[in-house]
Amino acid sequence: MNLPSGFKYTGISCGIKPSGNADLALVVADRPVVASGVYTQNIVRAASIDWNRQVTPTDHLRAVVINSGNANACTGQEGFKNNQKMAIEVANQLDANPGQVCVLSTGVIGHQLPMDVILPGIKSAAEKIGPEQLDFELASQAILTTDNGTKTAFREFEVEGRPIRICGMAKGAGMIGPNMATMLAVITTDAKLTPISANDILTRVVNRSFNCISVEGHTSTNDAVVLMASGDSEGDMSKWPAIKAFTDELTDLCIELAKKIPSDGEGATHLIDIEVSGAATDEEADKIARSIAMSNLVKTAITGSDPNWGRIVSAAGLSGIEFAPEHLSLSLNGSSIFEKGQPLSFDAAKLSQSIKDQFETQIAVSVGMGAGQAQHWTSDLTVQYVQFNSEYTT
Repeated sequence: MNLPSGFKYTGISCGIKPSGNADLALVVADRPVVASGVYTQNIVRAASIDWNRQVTPTDHLRAVVINSGNANACTGQEGFKNNQKMAIEVANQLDANPGQVCVLSTGVIGHQLPMDVILPGIKSAAEKIGPEQLDFELASQAILTTDNGTKTAFREFEVEGRPIRICGMAKGAGMIGPNMATMLAVITTDAKLTPISANDILTRVVNRSFNCISVEGHTSTNDAVVLMASGDSEGDMSKWPAIKAFTDELTDLCIELAKKIPSDGEGATHLIDIEVSGAATDEEADKIARSIAMSNLVKTAITGSDPNWGRIVSAAGLSGIEFAPEHLSLSLNGSSIFEKGQPLSFDAAKLSQSIKDQFETQIAVSVGMGAGQAQHWTSDLTVQYVQFNSEYTT
């Protein structure tokens, strides 16, 4: 897959992580580009979030620098100054200004950044950036923390016969909540966008992708999705069909990236795909889907391959959305087990085996005849998740 033109990437180990694994990445535009970002809704935020909200949306971003292994959150004025120093050092390497640099950080909260290794690391990384697939892969590795592997996705389509390319990298495996999570994503494209259109498109796309995932429902301090658009493609993006095509492709790419996060949930053995239909509005369907996804009883039932459907319908009922219970229907892995308020007979052993045999478990809930629908993805909850997170910093 060809990468979007106009960008260079790299990832290195500069010494943030005791393991020696890669921990510093750069995504650099050849010249100032359009960029937008969507960030965490947690009021306790990392220094990088406050910085990036001032920097984006823009039409003159030059780079995104990402460090992993340290969140630089809850670190006070020193943390903000260290974030600023990172932007300044990247700008110095590119003959730009600090306001043209986004900073993303991920890792443990409450520790000051080791600037003695980060600043020389930025200089070293800037000397290694390149436009090739390997360079992109190095960057996608350097943003990881507890992930089991890289999370990348690519799309290519045409507008009036002109190719437009999109690629994205993401990280995240724990502290994942529905309103962004301890996840980062950087997306580059050669489409011609304006700051306004980029911001509008990205906001809508994130609401249908990254804001529809969870692991344990804990919204983090560092969530960020940044979109950079070089405008190198000659495809005309000024008309609605082109904008719609780009939005659809970006949505598809972000859903692919988003699903990889709960699929890689710490200790996860199942990805749970929840579809809700028949609600009065999409917003009401979304609240019902989130209620099911946030239920530890539902998540542990899937871990144990237990078709305990009562947990699912009760989770729908406590969502705060009014619907008629006699209109409620449920299927699990395609097997109807509850219809219009009445339980159906089903082969529990066979359904349990289907859950056990498949990584993805499908839950489909209908609450009426309305047009509202939503989809959410979450992971199951395992003993391994509890053990990992009880020992994470010790």
